[in-house]
Amino acid sequence: MIQKLLKVLLWLPLLVLRALRLVCYGIAATPRAVGRSPMRLYRKAAVWRDWLLAKIDYLQGESDKWRRTFNTLKAPYSILRSMGLSPQMAIGLLAVGTTATTGVVAAEAMKPPSFAAGDPGVYNAPLDSPIFSSKEFNTLRMDLGSTPIGLVMIEDVTLGTAYADSTLPSGESDVIIVGGKPTVAEPAFTETYLEVGHMTVDRWRCTTLTLSNIEANTLIVRGNASDGQSIAAVAGTPRDRAISGGNRADDMLTSGGYYDQLKITAASSGVNGQIDRLVLSNLYSKGGGCVLDRIKAGTLEIILNEVGAGDGFDTKDFQIETSVIYKSFENDDNVEVSISPPA
Repeated sequence: MIQKLLKVLLWLPLLVLRALRLVCYGIAATPRAVGRSPMRLYRKAAVWRDWLLAKIDYLQGESDKWRRTFNTLKAPYSILRSMGLSPQMAIGLLAVGTTATTGVVAAEAMKPPSFAAGDPGVYNAPLDSPIFSSKEFNTLRMDLGSTPIGLVMIEDVTLGTAYADSTLPSGESDVIIVGGKPTVAEPAFTETYLEVGHMTVDRWRCTTLTLSNIEANTLIVRGNASDGQSIAAVAGTPRDRAISGGNRADDMLTSGGYYDQLKITAASSGVNGQIDRLVLSNLYSKGGGCVLDRIKAGTLEIILNEVGAGDGFDTKDFQIETSVIYKSFENDDNVEVSISPPA
């Protein structure tokens, strides 16, 4: 018992010293721990800050890219045309760049060309999608065959060199061509006509307007102004007509657009094209003539057109040739006035 007591007494100072040392270490370490706590907090805050700033930098970069994209879409029309885009696509991009969301832009870019949308191309009526189109081909062309069409309406378009950077197709001299085609030997082709129940040609602006090889039961020529005119239609007995055909093709309608040329022809050898109602309204053309040739119509209206090349009255810019035959003819208020070429 005494031995244990002595041992405790001998170790007591050491235990007291150890306790005192631990207390001193605790006192000394407290300021250091307190000092380190803000540093740990700062480092954690810095990690979060760097993550946030990285996301902001990424979004800012994407925003700059979209801004540059839309600025490109809003580039001047001439720049887009110089890149090889058709007038329709250039105008569409200009409009989309200012008003549409990116989803609409993508949808428009992926949308296939169509007659209803006013896209240039070669259309085998009554198909609304072209059988041929490319960014270099800016003609609106309808090739009519054996399928009759109830209504074809084309209005409010600009043609030929009346808009920037446009040219007529190679080998062509006329801006607007409507009708059939003559017989040729090579390659073999048998003459065709465009058969129309009721055809209206109104508010055209042409350098020249020529009508030839036409049969019309009722011919109406009214309110046309021209820089020289020759109206020499001949009386005959063309029959009245309309185009039926039972389950006819869907109507083909388009409005607005810029084209190098408009061509509506009966393009299949020996097969006349058939349209019950054909309306061609407000067509502004420059750089070539307007031609109506090989048409058989129930009623043909030529009204309120302006024709002239600024070459004086001796040159007959508006001509209805003797090959135009009518049964009933209304010739009213057609005047010769000085008209300069289209601007």
